[in-house]
Amino acid sequence: MSIKRVKDFLRIMEERDLVHAQSFLAPGFKMTFPGGVTMTTLEELVEWSKARYSRISKTFEGFDEFQEGDDTVVYSTGMLNGEALDGSPISEVRYIDRFLFRGGLMIDQQVWNDLAEVLKPIHAE
Repeated sequence: MSIKRVKDFLRIMEERDLVHAQSFLAPGFKMTFPGGVTMTTLEELVEWSKARYSRISKTFEGFDEFQEGDDTVVYSTGMLNGEALDGSPISEVRYIDRFLFRGGLMIDQQVWNDLAEVLKPIHAE
């Protein structure tokens, strides 16, 4: 059940339907992205991402679900694809997300990916 919720949430976020996506989140929800960037609202995430890329989507490769007492943990792995701010393509960038659910609602999302390696400026020698 939680894997389906993660898939639905990620697709809804790609569509930027923040009102619907909010219904998946528990009060006090937080998300942490590469570099230790922590946010507590979906609006913060959308604003932060505007300085990183034009669009991004996820190709799912796998999901794992575990119970930890009253909590459910779901890992999602796959590839990021999209478009950088300069119009260049973003493709096949590894990601892993860890979602923590309590009472059927998401309370935490941890995000790891190699996007910084793709988007970093190329420096002349």
